[in-house]
Amino acid sequence: MYCLCRGGMVGNMKFQDIRKGSRQNMEEQKKNQTQQSRSTEGLGTEPVGRLLMRLATPAIVAQVINLLYNMVDRIYIGHIEGVGQLALTGVGVCMPLIMIISAFASLAGMGSAPRASIFLGKGEKDKAELTLGNSVTLLFLMSVILTVLFVLFADQLLMVFGASENTIAYASSYMRIYSLGTWFVQFTLGLNVFITAQGFARTSMMTVLIGALCNIVLDPVFIFAFHMGVAGAALATILSQGISMVWILRFLTGPKSVLRIKKKNLRMSKEIILPAIALGLSPFIMQSTESLISVCFNSSLLKYGGDVAVAAMTICSSIMSFCLMPLQGLTQGSQPIISYNYGAGDLGRVRQAFRILLISCITYSMALWALVMLMPQIFIHMFNSDPELIAFGAPALRVYMAMSGIFGIQIACQQTFIALGNAKNSLFLALLRKVILLIPLIYIMPLFISDKTTAVFMAEPVADTLAVTTTAIMFGRYFKKMMSGVKKQRGN
Repeated sequence: MYCLCRGGMVGNMKFQDIRKGSRQNMEEQKKNQTQQSRSTEGLGTEPVGRLLMRLATPAIVAQVINLLYNMVDRIYIGHIEGVGQLALTGVGVCMPLIMIISAFASLAGMGSAPRASIFLGKGEKDKAELTLGNSVTLLFLMSVILTVLFVLFADQLLMVFGASENTIAYASSYMRIYSLGTWFVQFTLGLNVFITAQGFARTSMMTVLIGALCNIVLDPVFIFAFHMGVAGAALATILSQGISMVWILRFLTGPKSVLRIKKKNLRMSKEIILPAIALGLSPFIMQSTESLISVCFNSSLLKYGGDVAVAAMTICSSIMSFCLMPLQGLTQGSQPIISYNYGAGDLGRVRQAFRILLISCITYSMALWALVMLMPQIFIHMFNSDPELIAFGAPALRVYMAMSGIFGIQIACQQTFIALGNAKNSLFLALLRKVILLIPLIYIMPLFISDKTTAVFMAEPVADTLAVTTTAIMFGRYFKKMMSGVKKQRGN
């Protein structure tokens, strides 16, 4: 009797535990579904100004964190005993190749994520998840190709980008290990934008923060404790990116994500992937041409102004890149808002989001321009305290950033074209400023101005003026057309 009662009690307790566990699972699922709905519905209902700040702030923080941990990485390398300067130079030579790897990640991620947001806005979640799955496959294929290419031809490519007999050993040591982690980098950069595209900006920021903290901790361990030098720096970087990749994959396959990576969506469809690649060509060109522009600037300035002019150009471009990071964060925060509401046909929110983005970008760029014009010496002194370089670099920075005040228009309009899925115009504008205008102007301007060095620096503001003017005219024309097209489709 005792055994029967005891068995019944145990069975009843187990049944109650199962019911309790089931109830907890259901509550957890409901909680996750609520978070998902709040995330996506917020893109279409939350006040646009507050929503943009909520999404843009983590994106801006992520940009700054990414820059800081790259600086810390170089500081560690520069302090390798006995060979720090050569090691730092060798790693610097690797940067154009690393930027190319990042550019391919943008080709897949920045081309696919806005389209996924547009599909979500239309209520076509299956197509949004298919876009994510296709992007995963594309990133994997590109990672394999890039890894093989860099492993086989790393030395030859590094020599093309400026490695010397003194630095090739360090550059090769870094690049060969870094290239083995190409798929970590590709997946981290290419898939993190899908988290932002759903409205999970803080989770996206955590991806960068996790990688940064891991890299800062692992760098001294591998470089100094294990005496691996430059190879240790590369290993620390790819392991940190690998940890970030695991974080992303766990999220995109877990219950909190609106879009999930599913096996059935990994098979590529040309109807999905080709438009995504077309849209991704714009950010791909913007990133991949940076190294080419750097080579053009440096070769011309070395010819006309010597080493001090090249050093000033390095500082000017670094200041420009650092100071424009908040603009990139703003556009990243605006992308899911514009894409989602464009897909949903809520043109009022699309216009409002663009207007707030444009005003924010212009306000920031004008404030930055004013500071540079008034106090260029302070910016130069942040990088170097050499009197000769400050004397040369301060007026050069004024020339180089003379039209940076209106650059907010360029970024806001060009990135909005991408958010709206307009591949043709975004691609043209990416080619216009850097390839069609800036590179030729670097060589043309010295033909007409007696001060050849100043002429080279002037290529930047002249290109900016022409590019911004063209962008504003194109955007004003095509934005109205795209809005009218949506109205006609919806019969409004």
